[in-house]
Amino acid sequence: MNHKPVLEKPLRLIQITLAVLWIYQGLIPKILFHSHAEIAIWQSMGVELPLAKMAVSLSGVIEMAFGCSFLLWQRAVILHQLNIMGLAGLLGLIALTDPMQLSTAFNPVVMNIAMLVLSMLAIQLLNVSKQQA
Repeated sequence: MNHKPVLEKPLRLIQITLAVLWIYQGLIPKILFHSHAEIAIWQSMGVELPLAKMAVSLSGVIEMAFGCSFLLWQRAVILHQLNIMGLAGLLGLIALTDPMQLSTAFNPVVMNIAMLVLSMLAIQLLNVSKQQA
């Protein structure tokens, strides 16, 4: 039995969800509001305030572009692999630079693990879909 049509809807939902989350994370806290926590992370690495603000904005643009890539390349396993590695790396960076963030409500652990698992599910769905082809 061909399950490929059944797999397309959840896969599309995962792609759209990841795109929206990455675009939101880039636009709202980084570009529009320059999150103090994000700026503090850059400053903890020795970056001066004006440059830290620019780095936060630049990382927001990169996150938005990455989010858009989930809409453009909906069958690319490599995007999900990069997402998994990137989110794990970002979580590690937060643990090293500002471990107190890990104890707050709606902290990076919650968001990163949820997004990481979505990519793991997408890879599984893409692999099953390829086997059905």
